Amino acid sequence: MKRIAVFASGNGSNAENITRYFATSDLAKVEAIYCNNPKAHVIRRATNLKVPLVLFDREKFYASDVVLRDLQGRKIDLIVLAGFLWLMPGSITKAFSQKIVNIHPALLPSFGGKGMFGDNVHDAVIEAGERESGITIHLIDEVYDHGTILLQVKCKLSPDETPESLAKKIHQLEYEHYPKVIEQLLEEQEQDIHYEQ
Repeated sequence: MKRIAVFASGNGSNAENITRYFATSDLAKVEAIYCNNPKAHVIRRATNLKVPLVLFDREKFYASDVVLRDLQGRKIDLIVLAGFLWLMPGSITKAFSQKIVNIHPALLPSFGGKGMFGDNVHDAVIEAGERESGITIHLIDEVYDHGTILLQVKCKLSPDETPESLAKKIHQLEYEHYPKVIEQLLEEQEQDIHYEQ
């Protein structure tokens, strides 16, 4: 059974969707939800889902190996970022090279980078007069919204699009596609292990 760690900073709807998706899976399960925001709604979701919660602050994340050791102690196979707003430290990206996946609510490389999250992204897309937006699921490295792109899915913008209406479209794409890409990554990991043996 593969072990997933989900990192979230806010509402946590993707974290919940992923946890529920794998709840009946023979392949993997969400082992813990990691959060850097003591006021985030994802904390309540973790409690309701009966998933262990790991709460940490900036010092524990960047100035120590507390979070890395916790991940290693739980024997995590894949880190999933689901609305996590901090840049992953080098110690974690090195230890989990090619094993950290993120979802971005726009079509990278456009509308990415620091500060580009949530409604900030949707505002920027609409302001730029774009006719389409979408999601980008990608492996991460040490640069914001950078790394190998695994999947992009597009949606059309209507002439009277608002950040709220665009967010709804984007969320639907996230809920539908993110768990499937995670599943595919874990299946590939499984095949690699069998191949190496």
